[in-house]
Amino acid sequence: MRHILLFAILLFSILLKSQDYRWQQAVEYDMNIDMNVENFKFTGEQTIKYTNNSPDTLQKIFYHLYFNAFQPGSMMDVRSRTISDPDGRVGDRISKLKDNEIGYHRIDELKQDGEMVRYHVEGTILEVDLTNPILPGETTKLEMKFNSQVPVQIRRSGRDNREGISLSMAQWYPKLCEYDYQGWHANPYVGREFHGVWGDFNVSIKIDRKYTVAASGLVRNPQKMGHGYSDKNTKKKKLFGKKKLTWEFHAERVHDFVWAADPDYTHLMQTTDAGTALHYFFQANERTTENWENLHAAMNEAEKFMNERYGTYPYPTYAFIQGGDGGMEYPMATLITGERSFPSLVGVSIHEWMHSWYQMVLATNESLYSWMDEGFTSFATAEVMNHLRKKGYISGEVREDPHVNTVKGFARWASTGKDEALTTHADHFTSNRAYGIAAYTKGNVFLKQLSYIMGDEAFYKALKRYFNEWQFKHPNPNDFIRVMEKTSGLELDWYKEYFVQTTHTIDYGIKDVLPSEGGTIVVLEKIGYMPMPMDITVYLKNGTKKFYYIPLRIMRGEKGRDIFEGKLEKDWPWTHPEYELYIDVSPDEIEKILIDESTRFSDVDYNNNVWPVIPDAD
Repeated sequence: MRHILLFAILLFSILLKSQDYRWQQAVEYDMNIDMNVENFKFTGEQTIKYTNNSPDTLQKIFYHLYFNAFQPGSMMDVRSRTISDPDGRVGDRISKLKDNEIGYHRIDELKQDGEMVRYHVEGTILEVDLTNPILPGETTKLEMKFNSQVPVQIRRSGRDNREGISLSMAQWYPKLCEYDYQGWHANPYVGREFHGVWGDFNVSIKIDRKYTVAASGLVRNPQKMGHGYSDKNTKKKKLFGKKKLTWEFHAERVHDFVWAADPDYTHLMQTTDAGTALHYFFQANERTTENWENLHAAMNEAEKFMNERYGTYPYPTYAFIQGGDGGMEYPMATLITGERSFPSLVGVSIHEWMHSWYQMVLATNESLYSWMDEGFTSFATAEVMNHLRKKGYISGEVREDPHVNTVKGFARWASTGKDEALTTHADHFTSNRAYGIAAYTKGNVFLKQLSYIMGDEAFYKALKRYFNEWQFKHPNPNDFIRVMEKTSGLELDWYKEYFVQTTHTIDYGIKDVLPSEGGTIVVLEKIGYMPMPMDITVYLKNGTKKFYYIPLRIMRGEKGRDIFEGKLEKDWPWTHPEYELYIDVSPDEIEKILIDESTRFSDVDYNNNVWPVIPDAD
């Protein structure tokens, strides 16, 4: 009896531990697509092997049907026509689509383990009632036949974009929704971000032989295709024989698959010093050719910097593909408009490739935490671009801190009262501008302020540790902040709670400078509700400077090595509106005093950060 009891306790502890671990569902996609380039319709056969690694029994499953968004009256259409500041690429265009211009996915048949299942379509979501519930640990086979029409290019996906690319095939197939520790994520496609299941993709695309196809992953039949996939640096070759060719692609450990096709693509391929095969697909003309041919040198240098600072790119290949409606990231590939200046082409290429770190490998739920993808990517992009300028790969000003203007810009926005909390779902912001600033700018500032709080050395060590520890696990904000805490030894939950969960602003000022016995008392004032530690610089009239560092009591420690090395002062309790700093020189000897001279946190009023006050200080 005793042995049975011990075994039961051990089994329970193992099960408890396994359920606490951040389990991930798993998929294997096999898809065969037959594309008609005359009417932009295609038929598809899809087989998914879906493994339920959760502790839950699944009674239903859901698919995304993204193309259904491009129909008059869809949620994307109505949202774009009723929001206060519609995306110029969308506007009312969906409402004006004709029957042969809309997008759609129509399900012809769906089976589970050989048996027909019941399903119905709700806009961009396919809801499926399973005949056989999927138990924890079980794998089921889902077989689907479908037919689709590619919409006119409006947002991300579509045909005939403004630069003349024939097919930009993003969000193009019935895609299984993600089920994780928060449940199902069957979000309708309204225009924002994505969340997906990691898995392996085998995709066969049958298309007119005149077309070159670019896609996620590796071409499994390069010799058959003859489009330069087996050569180092060649253009598309002429093909003869059948009217259509079948392109076979394979991608592993990805949560999506993108492809594009055009009869006029030029395809270049070169391998980086790190061993990554980089592919470049573009339409050669006087506006594109020179810039695209020169792109590889910058990307090669960028990858070295990105691997060293943010973690090693884990995939064997990446494709830069002219297409889409601006720039949009996907696993092992991006769609970008290509008729740009060289710095702009490099910039969009870096930004979209950098998404490989924060959206393809870490893959936070973009709908819930878009700032952890777009903001972190923007932060890294600014640093990579600054590095490329420093090395001479692109023109432009090299900055000591490439984030200063972003920090100041967010401070101006925060002072308008239009800021919205980072906890807002990507689709539910009241305006496109509020979403864009939250996702791109505020997410960027979140990291910059954190480096100020922790110290640069600990911050960059933790940022790389975050990538290494949480790759392929869909981390959330708490997972991130815990890595930063463990690396720095500081308590940082207060920072996440203030900056992510509220719209409280930061505003500190120098209230008074008073003589004291043998020195000076500087009275600092906390005006905004969000607390921050203080870096104080004192300029003396004799040309020297003094530095002071005031940590927050709530941090339970002090920042580590940093560009600012000040004399450590007593903690400032966040409840106290004022703080007295003693300086061992008289007021007559002081030329000026500055709060946060390096401008690394978004103080909404920089004027009161300086003593004596400088009217209209920047």
